[in-house]
Parts: sequence; structure tokens; C-alpha cells
Amino acid sequence: MGNLLGGVGVREPTTVEDCDSTWQTDSEPEPEEPGPGGGEGPGREPAQPPEPPEPPERAGGRPRASPAPDRDAEAAGAEQGADSTEVSAKPKRSFYAARDLYKYRHQYPNFKDIRYQNDLSNLRFYKNKIPFKPDGVYIEEVLSKWKGDYEKLEYSHTYIQWLFPLREQGLNFYAKELTTYEIEEFKKTKEAIRRFLLAYKMMLEFFGIKLIDKTGNVARAVNWQERFQHLNESQHNYLRITRILKSLGELGYESFKSPLVKFILHEALVENTIPNIKQSALEYFVYTIRDRRERRRLLRFAQKHYTPSENFIWGPPRREEPEGSKAPKTPAPPTLGHPSQRSMHKKPKDSKNPSAAVRVNSKAAEDKKVAPREPGEETDWPISEAGSEAARPGDPEREGDAENSSPQPEETIAHALEKKEGASPSEKDEEGENHNRDCESPGETGSHDDALLQ
Repeated sequence: MGNLLGGVGVREPTTVEDCDSTWQTDSEPEPEEPGPGGGEGPGREPAQPPEPPEPPERAGGRPRASPAPDRDAEAAGAEQGADSTEVSAKPKRSFYAARDLYKYRHQYPNFKDIRYQNDLSNLRFYKNKIPFKPDGVYIEEVLSKWKGDYEKLEYSHTYIQWLFPLREQGLNFYAKELTTYEIEEFKKTKEAIRRFLLAYKMMLEFFGIKLIDKTGNVARAVNWQERFQHLNESQHNYLRITRILKSLGELGYESFKSPLVKFILHEALVENTIPNIKQSALEYFVYTIRDRRERRRLLRFAQKHYTPSENFIWGPPRREEPEGSKAPKTPAPPTLGHPSQRSMHKKPKDSKNPSAAVRVNSKAAEDKKVAPREPGEETDWPISEAGSEAARPGDPEREGDAENSSPQPEETIAHALEKKEGASPSEKDEEGENHNRDCESPGETGSHDDALLQ
């Protein structure tokens, strides 16, 4: 993009999270499993939504208008080729790998095609017009004589950059980077595409894998046991697989990536035939895939089979609630019911018989018109607090309590209750009988009071 923006470089991300948009949104539908005959043809990219630009570099980062090619890739490659037999240690995301693959998926945003368009070294090599350097071997000789020569394919390190060219410089400085113009010309050249697929099949066989159809599906080759054992121990080949996946995407075979990555994940995590490759598969192979939905599908498959499950670090980020976000549970306020209903649950201070308080309370609800209290009498019955709420004008509770009776002052009601406390024993017995007929058990007092409110 640097050449398109007149030399203004795009700021690059500085964290793994900035490089990885796989879980940026999870609302897109997942792609269906590819069926037979559903692959992409030569020179055609799969129909997929473009990955949106990822978060820019944070403050303090330094944009590069034209970065030195593959420095990050070399640092990432050193990590990828390192010993991965320490399966007990918890894995860690590599920033160098994330940034390298971020650049690849976004078509190298700060990269410029510095070569002339008429160079086309990679296309001419695949047209069998020039040999690859420094070995001086033509593509036809590689495809015919090197196929099945696993010793040569293993220990020669100069051919892989020519067989699977990229837009970044590799370790063989005789190899040339692809340009956008060369990529388009390559896709239109059937001779080059045919040889490119033969080279892909040759390398798959070297790994113990075979291409089974034109859609990119793969399976175990006849020699898979021997080759898987070698692949599990020869970890520099993981770098080669990453390059092959990248080159497939550059030259029109993006749809071939997912079947290969899914196969490798299955063998590493389910079959346990190549366990040492799982770190590279999750850190590198998956992230060569440009379709964010397809990456999610592969990572969900891996998470299902990964052990120990708590060490799986490639899933969606955990959203931790900040401290103080959880509001403390506040106790529910007490229900403000009818004054007589509240007073029934309070014991009078001087009363030794609880049933007497119930009878007095029930009688007070029925008989409102009582003579005023005599001066000098005192009471510690807790009705004044409730009565102060009930005496307010327009209070619906008060209005519902005295449907047809005239409102009485607060002191009159309190006096009436005291008056009933001083009633004769015969009157109290009569009141108790009436109350028992209306409310046979203490547990039914609530429903009785509700009936009075209606």
C-alpha cells in the first residue's frame, strides 16, 4: 500500500491481539464442509469477504514505508524451527509469527514491488526456461528426478524458495520475490500452474500425504507411517509447510489450505501421529488462511481435541469483568402492608400472652368507633408508627382500610386498642371466639387481611 499512498506507510500492529482478527466478530456464519467438486480452479481465488483492516500500531510505534523483507519472517522461522517437544509447558503466542502472518494476509501493506515487471524469474523457472540458482537445476528435472528422493528433498535447502515463491525474501537470496504483476501472469499460464500442482503433490508425498481430488482434499499416503515419524522429528519441515501454504494462497489455491491444515490438526491432536507439529499448526498454519470464518472453524476443532484443554490459547479471548462491576446484592425492602397487618407480627412489650395481641389486633380492625382515650393513660403498643403512615390524606392503604367508615384520628385508634386491652375477661373470650371463626389458624392471617383490603 505504500506505493499507492504516495509513500505514506501504514502503521503496523505491535501486539499479538492487534495482529489477530480471528475472533473480532463471531456473528458471521461458519463455512460448510467442502463437498466433492467444490474446489477453486487455477487462477481463481475463493469467494469470501475481505478481512477488514486490523487495529493500527499503537502510540510509539514506528511506521516503515518500505521495510526490509522477511526480517520478521526469519525471526518467526527461528521460533517455528525450534524444539517443540516440551509438550508439558504452556504454549505462548509469538508476536513475530503473528505479525509475519498479519502482513501476509493483508498483502504486505508496506511493501513495494521494487523489481521491474519484465523480470518474471519465478514464472520463467516454471516455464522451464531458466534453472533455479545456485544449483542450476530446471523444474522438469526436479519433478522427474527428485520425486521420491527423500534424502535430496530433506537436506537440500535451496529449491523450496523456487518451487513455492512468495512476495517476501527467503533464506536463498538467489531466489526472487513474487510481484503482483508476476502473480497475475502466473495464474494465466497453464503450463506453470500444472507444474506448480505437481510440485505440491511431490512435497505432500515427502511428508506422507497425498492429494486425492481437485478440491484440495488430502489423505494419508501409502508410506505415511515412515514419513510421519520423520516429519515429527524433522521440525525444519514445518517452515516449509508454512511457505507452501502461503504460496498456495498467492498463486490462486487459497481453497487448498484448509483441507491440509485440518488434516494436520487431526493427525496431531486426534491420532497423535505427529504430536510435535501441533504448535506450528496452531501458531502458523491456521493463520495463513485469509478467511476469518475458516480460521475460527479450524481453531474450534483444535480446541475440542487439545490436551490439556486449559493450555489452549488460540480461542476467543476471555472477557474479564472489571473490579467493582458486580453490584452488591441489596436486601429487598420490607413490604409496606396494611398497618394492622404489620402490627400483627410485632410483640407488645408488656404482653405475656401472644394470642391476646392477635385478638386485640383483629378486634381493632373490626371496631373503629370507640370513645376517646382518657387523659393520663399510656401505652407502649407499636401502632403509632404504622398509624402515622395510614393517617396521611389520599393514602390508598388507608382508603382501602376504611371503605365506608369515617376516618378517625391517630390518637383515637391508639386509644381504642388500649381500651380493648382493659376489657373484661368475658369480652375477651367473646372476641377470641369471633376471631377463631374467621381465622382458624395463624398461618391464614395474611389471606384474611387481604380480604379486608378488597
